[in-house]
Amino acid sequence: MSKNKTESRYIEYFGISVIVLALVRCAFPGIAEKEAGKVVAAKQPVAVAHTLTGKPHRIYSVGSYSNAFPDSNYVQIVSAKKWGVSPVIDRKEAEKRMRELVYIGASPYYHVDPLTQSIPYLVPRAAILLDDIGKAFFDSLQIKGVPLHRLIVTSVLRTQADVRKLRRFNGNAEENSAHLYGTTFDVCYNRYETIEEPDGPKRRRVPSDTLKWVLSEVLRDMRMQQRCYVKYEVKQGCFHMTVR
Repeated sequence: MSKNKTESRYIEYFGISVIVLALVRCAFPGIAEKEAGKVVAAKQPVAVAHTLTGKPHRIYSVGSYSNAFPDSNYVQIVSAKKWGVSPVIDRKEAEKRMRELVYIGASPYYHVDPLTQSIPYLVPRAAILLDDIGKAFFDSLQIKGVPLHRLIVTSVLRTQADVRKLRRFNGNAEENSAHLYGTTFDVCYNRYETIEEPDGPKRRRVPSDTLKWVLSEVLRDMRMQQRCYVKYEVKQGCFHMTVR
């Protein structure tokens, strides 16, 4: 059969197929809609398809908090001196150093407790780390099917005057604290802020231990990526971390 005849026959068959499909669509619109739905579903991103299945990821936590987060002040202070500002004497001097620091008192990803022994400022590198931890915590809660909660930051930049005052009643407070350099912050692991719409329904209660497990996974990943050093503080009820 010649090339021209083959092309002509192909066009003829194609035309007939189109006409048949058009007739089927008119006679049975339900079938067409069903097939179209299959095509749309097939094109959904994996993340959306996963959401539709209603099967959240499992929460694994870490084997041991102390073993997973062992970085003492002696380890963190090296990084603090590398990336931080020179220690601030008192609050009055801190006001003159704001060009070196970033205000972290307002964020959609975390809440800052009322501070009495520190002020809500970090060097930019540490502020980015804190933001990234908050975002990763949100993402992890969502894929695990846990209602959204914000982290609570309990300590940030301390002046030398703050450290002297704190050491009077807190035996864990270091004289040469990494908090002096604006590179270090504490995140509470036994309290979280539930995110709810002002006029919306109350969210279901989530045990703080469950949220702690999720947070520990996030911090373990950040530490493994060499983004930060982390110390598990038992008495203070927080994760003490310094940017790397």
